[in-house]
Amino acid sequence: CSIASKDVLGKTVAKARRGRVTGLATSIAGGLSLFAGGLLVLVPKDSQSQIVIAALIAAGASCWLLAAYSYSQIAEFAGATNSGKNGFREALTNLHLLHSDIPFRNFVIARALFLVSALSAPWYIVLAREQGANTLNSSLAGLGLFVVADGLASLLSGSFWGKQADLSSRRTMMVAAAAASLLSLLLVAVVNGSNTIANMGWLYPAAFFLLGIAHSGVRLGRSTYVVDLAEGNKRTDYVSVSNTVIGALLLLTGTLGLLEPLIGVSGILVALSVAGLAGVALAATLPDVNTR
Repeated sequence: CSIASKDVLGKTVAKARRGRVTGLATSIAGGLSLFAGGLLVLVPKDSQSQIVIAALIAAGASCWLLAAYSYSQIAEFAGATNSGKNGFREALTNLHLLHSDIPFRNFVIARALFLVSALSAPWYIVLAREQGANTLNSSLAGLGLFVVADGLASLLSGSFWGKQADLSSRRTMMVAAAAASLLSLLLVAVVNGSNTIANMGWLYPAAFFLLGIAHSGVRLGRSTYVVDLAEGNKRTDYVSVSNTVIGALLLLTGTLGLLEPLIGVSGILVALSVAGLAGVALAATLPDVNTR
């Protein structure tokens, strides 16, 4: 879906409006997530949790079906649907782009380092449980609070980041990734510096909310950047190769849990933050596609 949606976005939406379109979609999705999280928080008894979760899964499936119908109504430009290819096969075939196309290679490396905003999120929840924060006394309600925080973050920030991405998707990636990295460093410092604050239940959903805002910026910035970086068939090559590389890295990040006994959750968050800041430095060398 990622490959196809970016291809359709590039074909049907003008370059200076792609960020705003994606940002609006992010805000709407955030509103839906906010509603779902609210249901989880308000479930009165654990015995009813399975019904609520099943209903949310069914609602999510319905959204996918509605999205499929909506996409079927999009009219692509004449001739733009020729030469359909298998995305995964093309990704393997086009891995040479990582060697021959320096701007694209640097973007893929920066995107990999920007995973800090996505990979830090579950560790925020682990850190909250580790500190015994009273927010998580009820597992379902606690999960709901984090879903609410993330949905609210997307709802409030999606359109803002979309507009910024249309102005400079490179700068949007850099600002948002730097914010995510610095936020994690600040959270680690606060938790390890004050037991009183570390045990406050509001701290972790609040931090998760801020991380959600930063993650929306990273995601909107990088998706807009890669669509604007290339045109035509090259766009699908870029997206397929980039997604394949990031998918492989995400499989490897499952080994992060092995480091927890050695460096703890705080150490993992610090390592991810350092990687994110390195990505910001690398992104500063990328061409600004919005000026093309």
